[in-house]
Amino acid sequence: MAKNDKNFSRRDFLKTSGIATGALIGGGIIGGLIGANTNQQDTASSPPGTPQESLGSPGGVRGLVFFKNNAEFEILNQATERIFPEDDLGPGAIGLGVGYFIDQQLSGSYGENSKEYMQPPFYEGGITQGYQSRLKRNEMFRQGIQLMQQEAQSRFNANFVDLEGEQMDEILTAFQEDEIQMKGTTSLFFFRLLRQATLEGAYADPIYGGNHNMEGWRMKNFPGHQTAYINEIDSEDFVDIEPQSLGMEH
Repeated sequence: MAKNDKNFSRRDFLKTSGIATGALIGGGIIGGLIGANTNQQDTASSPPGTPQESLGSPGGVRGLVFFKNNAEFEILNQATERIFPEDDLGPGAIGLGVGYFIDQQLSGSYGENSKEYMQPPFYEGGITQGYQSRLKRNEMFRQGIQLMQQEAQSRFNANFVDLEGEQMDEILTAFQEDEIQMKGTTSLFFFRLLRQATLEGAYADPIYGGNHNMEGWRMKNFPGHQTAYINEIDSEDFVDIEPQSLGMEH
């Protein structure tokens, strides 16, 4: 079966960068993110007030449902772009709308931990025990974003969104190496949550707000949700199939 070589060279940073090294893949940290807010649409409904515009966001102006502070949302956007950057093979996190995906998830049951036991006593959990923080996920994300800004100010006397890429990487690497003090969690735990949420937003069905125009799937030659493969199943060659989203009429 012949496949496009670009699928194997995509995102070398996942193997070589200091940000990604040792980061959790799988492991259940994000458990239930997809499907937790299944009533969300591809374009989020605008919250009360004026819709906000995100720098470089697909579609121009889109509504936010969790973030009411556009400055916080832009920090999230830039952080996810460093984790999943644009390159000559396709868009990065900003172009894929990953920030909007995370925004929608944080506003619903995933962000509120509404399907999980969140009462005391609180003890430090083992590595196999999954989510153990007393913080809700949306509280953890908000704290982490605020600390990214604080680190940018203290290290470089600038806003996080105005930093050079290498400077952003330095701060994100500090989170990954557990060098940043956080209340109710560790910076390593938050980084892993952020990283996996970024990957979820890049590859989840666009109905959840990310993977704009199914570009994440197109980079992987993933067909999405097809009604059937009856016309392709007997082919001995790799078949390029136009991807379909759950939000598309079949």
